Amino acid sequence: MSRIDPEEYAELVLQCVEQIPRGRVSTYGAIAEVVGAVLGGGGPRQVGSVMAAHGGPVPWWRVVRSDGSLPPSHQGEARQAYLEEATPLRPSGNVDLRAAFFRPTLRR
Repeated sequence: MSRIDPEEYAELVLQCVEQIPRGRVSTYGAIAEVVGAVLGGGGPRQVGSVMAAHGGPVPWWRVVRSDGSLPPSHQGEARQAYLEEATPLRPSGNVDLRAAFFRPTLRR
């Protein structure tokens, strides 16, 4: 198995996040699958690491956990973005993934 270039991985993760439309979300796992199909590896935690280090300039609130939640440190700011973008929410406050899920694509 070839080694994954961290810069290329980060670039592709951010490309995926930039595709997510207003009012929609993707998950760390879905992005890991899309990038992994191109580069041959990586996972949700690696996507999370990229988002923590480089996600500021992209719509980071549109990437959520598989249950539709965000890490607690980001919930307040993200909730405001969800309301502004009319992102479907569940009564729990988590994003309604059935209504809001978006799967990005990459071409290589």
